[in-house]
Amino acid sequence: MTITSWAEPYKIKMVELIRMTSRQEREKAIREAGFNTFLLKSEDVYIDLLTDSGVGAMSDRQWAGMMTGDEAYAGSRNFYHLEETIRSCYGYKYTLPTHQGRGAEHILSKIMIKPGDYVPGNMYFTTTRLHQELAGATFVDVIIDEAHDPVSDHPFKGNVDLAKVTALIERVGAEKIPYICVATCVNMAGGQPISLANLRALRELCDASGIKIMHDMTRVAENVFFIQQREEGYRDKTVAEITHELCSLTDGATMSAKKDAMVNIGGFLALNDEILYEQACEQVVIYEGLHTYGGMAGRDMEALAIGIRESLCDDHMRARIGQVEYLGKKLIDAGVPIVRPIGGHAIFLDARAILPHLSQAQFPAQALAAALYVESGVRTMERGIVSAGRNPETGANYGSRLELVRMTIPRRVYTQSHMDVAAEAVIDLMERAEQIRGLEFTYEPSCLRFFMGRFKTVA
Repeated sequence: MTITSWAEPYKIKMVELIRMTSRQEREKAIREAGFNTFLLKSEDVYIDLLTDSGVGAMSDRQWAGMMTGDEAYAGSRNFYHLEETIRSCYGYKYTLPTHQGRGAEHILSKIMIKPGDYVPGNMYFTTTRLHQELAGATFVDVIIDEAHDPVSDHPFKGNVDLAKVTALIERVGAEKIPYICVATCVNMAGGQPISLANLRALRELCDASGIKIMHDMTRVAENVFFIQQREEGYRDKTVAEITHELCSLTDGATMSAKKDAMVNIGGFLALNDEILYEQACEQVVIYEGLHTYGGMAGRDMEALAIGIRESLCDDHMRARIGQVEYLGKKLIDAGVPIVRPIGGHAIFLDARAILPHLSQAQFPAQALAAALYVESGVRTMERGIVSAGRNPETGANYGSRLELVRMTIPRRVYTQSHMDVAAEAVIDLMERAEQIRGLEFTYEPSCLRFFMGRFKTVA
């Protein structure tokens, strides 16, 4: 017998009960939340696709590892296990634990950026760009143009446009560019990967210009799976082998371990340069904690060390990406406009195509996410002009060609039946999409407004 279906490479030994609320309850909840799904209470959510950050299911080995936590203030044995794991799996020499990814972004920005610098990257990420701006830099998008086109089928839409990088170097000078920030599986582009060939070419360009490459490796294992499946010459290599090769092309990394490594909290800054590491240690002591625990407990460092190795297992990645593909294909088959090709951690609904009657100034992605919750109890999030924010100098909204709703799949949490329910909810809502009204701000924070902003429907 030939088996063509795949199944999750785990079995369930504990469950968390969830409940479906009534439409009346959900209408009340979304009004109280100011039409912002981030402000909903978890208990009011049926299927939570808000994020994959810190919400994955840890394995029995990770939970067992937490019981071996060494909570010594200095020199925890769990730190040294984590440090050895990062060296072995990723190749980086020095590790500084942080409370989560943005702690690492903060430290990196403080030690490497001077006011007036420019930091190019393959599309912005919200917290990353903010830390760069707070340190005095200007972010410059150098991703290929296909990344801004939701219907493009380019297999590596996370690639860096080398001509854009070269033009920036010629315009401002290499001395004004402390590093290039390269994200693997670019979140804001729809979870789209970068190819090893592109990264290798960027490495050559940066070496010639004396510019470092800093790796946002939050979802590196997912990116590597796409390299394995799509890039010539890598089908016979393991996820672990390709990951090590990819990291070797960079000079350091920030990591939100709450994604790939499936822990509830934690992250790290990894570096190869000893001088930068020493500077980072000084900042970690100020903002996070001693360099051997940063912002993490010993038990969480142990769970992270175990989770890193689990994340690089081929069977795990095949099931992880397979579940995202399953949801995406159901939506494509039903004619729902989504970002293509299907990305690594989420399905991104094209709110502009679904709600053509709303202008971008009426925040169609925010409105669609709120409407989907009311219809089904499925919580998603906006990734469009609200997330893009405002230019700190001019106050104008940053432009965003992509106006998306992210349906983010937590790792090892939901079954295919949950994906069926989520797909049916979107398909059903599509039939009444013209009834969805736009939104306007009633409260707008000065930064990262998508987290705490509140809205009302447009009259």
